[in-house]
Formats: sequence, structure tokens, C-alpha cells
Amino acid sequence: MRSVSGILIKALTPPSIIPMPSYGLTKRYTRCLLLAVVSCFVFPVLLHYREAVRIYFTDQLPPLYEDCRKREQNLEHYKEYEMSKDVKYLWSAKHADKSGWGNVMQDYVMNALLAHDTGRSFVFDDYVWNPDGSLFSHYNGHLIPSRIPLTALLGGVVVGGEMPPGDTTPRAVSKDFFNKVCPHPTVVQVTEVNDGGIPFDESVPVSYIFEKWLQKINSIEDPCVEIDSDPGPESHPVFEYLIFGQERMLSIWKYLKDSPVLTHWRWSPLIHDAYRQNRHIFEGLSGSAVTEKYTDPIPGLLALHVRRGDFQDHCVHLGKWSSNWNAFNMFPEFSDRFQRPTDGGWGETSEKNMQMYMQRCFPTIDQIVEKVVQVRVKSEQPLTHIYIMTNGAVAWVEELKEALWNSGDWDQIQSSRDLDITWEQKFVVQALDMLVAQRSEVLIGNGWSSLTSNVVMLRMAQGFTPDSNRFW
Repeated sequence: MRSVSGILIKALTPPSIIPMPSYGLTKRYTRCLLLAVVSCFVFPVLLHYREAVRIYFTDQLPPLYEDCRKREQNLEHYKEYEMSKDVKYLWSAKHADKSGWGNVMQDYVMNALLAHDTGRSFVFDDYVWNPDGSLFSHYNGHLIPSRIPLTALLGGVVVGGEMPPGDTTPRAVSKDFFNKVCPHPTVVQVTEVNDGGIPFDESVPVSYIFEKWLQKINSIEDPCVEIDSDPGPESHPVFEYLIFGQERMLSIWKYLKDSPVLTHWRWSPLIHDAYRQNRHIFEGLSGSAVTEKYTDPIPGLLALHVRRGDFQDHCVHLGKWSSNWNAFNMFPEFSDRFQRPTDGGWGETSEKNMQMYMQRCFPTIDQIVEKVVQVRVKSEQPLTHIYIMTNGAVAWVEELKEALWNSGDWDQIQSSRDLDITWEQKFVVQALDMLVAQRSEVLIGNGWSSLTSNVVMLRMAQGFTPDSNRFW
């Protein structure tokens, strides 16, 4: 008995290609059907990895920053240090990976501070996304470098720059150099100092943890010290990432605010080149009057940090767990404060609380415009132009820009989507945004963002007024 599909094919095909009754489908139809089924599975995969596919066929792989790595391996003080027996080093082996630059920067700042305050050379490593030894990794459908040399992002004392006059602390060195001069370092396990529950106890000031580490490192005579952590799920860094989202972190400010780690913080030549290429976007009509000194404010600039994309789900998660702001967004002298709800947490919260979290974490265009107008009215300095740091879709960013234009008389409104950057700069462009925000007359940031928190930390160390740091 013939199948229905066979009858339909017979009716719709010329007599010359009518299939034999023993076949339900033609070979051509079968191939088309198979192709359609395979496409249903393959097309979504290709769509997700479209950037990787494009790179594969155009042969444009992410950069490996060979020039930066070569410079790290040949810093000017290496020959002297290789011959000296007096230089002491501190290498912390456990660093954040598969994390955004904001989280990694927090970790580096604290470990660099610990090295400096124990009189040791800070040993720096790459910004690592994937530590498995691969050159490239997939992230959100894009191919990215698995490791980026830290000098592609930073300059200054953290990556081997000169210490300020009178500071005898040895200059930072790369991990490769440390391996060369310290083949058998004294190893300190994280749990030797971070014993009990002190890293997770919010009643314990971070300054107390820091001081315990100062005592431990200063008690070691060996010039070569490595802080290690047992591998596996129980592996912990020296400074748990959770503490950066807790108010007790502010207790470290007395050590950090005058440290050359912050006072001599620098961005890399690659980032400064990107700034110069795009200075018309940041400086507006005042461009000719803006100095090249990286700490000087950009007159009239209002910087907005507007997280979009996957941050929407993250904000919902923050609301459900009643999460607090990132630590350096919580200085008591700030006019914009956050009162963490006490009637939620552990995965549940009220609708009122969630609306509050979303307004301050993932604001709508109307809410952004309303805040910008409020801040502009109260600003001690005249604000004339806007730079929007965002990962938002281009169409959404254009809609935001139009709404901001309609809110007042602005000379210029630009965004991260307007940048003209090189292929190498593309993968470290978040540092460019931070440099601009660091120099803005006023910043409106996201209280839960580590990027905002790091920028605020640098601004406070460089003497910007507290009221120049605002939050959604």
C-alpha cells in the first residue's frame, strides 16, 4: 500500500521522475530532508560561534600580543636583579580566571599592595581567561585570547615601572623571570594564614587579614616566596573575591590610598594610543585644552557606566540574594548610597525590592535620563558632553543617545560603540573605558560593578571630590 507522501510526490512530479512504488521518497527528496534536519542542528551552532567561523575563514585570529610579552621578558632591571642576592620576591599563584578584567584587577591590586608593604618585588602574570594552555578560548560565540600579557593593559609599578623617589621597594618582575631566579621558593599555603572562617566572616576587617599576611611574609628570610593554594574545588586565593563586595573591604583603604600601587597606577602604551586616536570622542569641544597628563580631569565630561546584556540576569540574581554594592562604591562620604534590604536573600525577595535592584542595577532609558538630569543640575562643574561606557546593542545605545540629547543642551554624546580601535586594542578596550572614566569630571556608575568600583578607587586615590562619584 502506498504511503501518503508517495502519492503526493507522484502528483507533484513529472512522469519521468515518478518514483517506483517500492520507494516512499525520491533520493533527491531524502537528501533534502536530511539536509534540512542537519541544518536545524548545525545552524544554531554556527550562529552561536559566528565570530569564530568568520575568523576561521578570514584567518584573522585574536592577537597574542607578542611585542608586549617580549618587553615583559626584557625589562631593564632584570640584569641587575639576576646578579643581586638582596632582592626579595613575592609570587601569588592563585589568581582569578574566567573572570572579567574588573575582578582580576582587584586581585592584582591587593597582591601588589602585599608585595610592596613587605618590601618584595611583585611578581605579575598574564590576565588569564583560560589557564589550560590554549591560545584561544570561546566566549559568548566569540574567539578571544586565552591569556593576555598584563602589559597590554597596564603600565606603572605593577608591571615593573620605576618606584617613586625614595621608595626602595624592588620593582615588579614577570612570572617567567621569577621562575628563573627562584627555582625553589618557600611555599606558603593560603590556609596557613586564612585559617578558620576569617575570609568569609563579614565581621572581620580585611585590614586584619592583610596584617596577618604582612606578619607571615615578614617572618620569612628566604628571598623567594610563593603563596599557593591546594588545587581543586577548595582552592582559594589570598583575598577571596567575596570581600570585594563587602563593606569591610574599606578598612584596607588606610594602606591602599597612599600606596604607589594606586598613586603610580598607569595604563599601557596600547591603551594610551587608543585614547589619543579617539580623544575627540572623550574631550568634545574642549579637546585642545586637555592635557596629556593621565590624572588630569577632562573638562565638562560626564561618564556613564551602563551595563547591559547578560547583566540583566545578574541583576536579578543580586536582587534575590540581597547583594551589597562593590566595596569601593560604598565610601561613607558619597551622596549616593545603597541600603541593602533586610527582608530578602537566599534566593528570594519582594517585588518592591526587585524593582529597586533593577532600577539601580539595570536602569531603563527613562531612568538613566532622569538620573543624568539630576546629576547635571547638582554638579559643581559644568557638564557639557557625555561618554557612555556600555556593552549595549547598537540600536539600544542610539535610542539612549537620542533620549539624552532631548534632555538638555549637550555639546556631544558618544559611546563605546563609536570608538575607532585596532584589532589588538579590541580585546583590552575595557581598560580604555576605565582610563576615560578615571578622568571624567563626573562619573555615574553601577554600584555592583567591579569596573565602576576600580575606577572610583583610582579617582579617590587621585583626589577627585567624593561627590564626583555618583551611582544609578
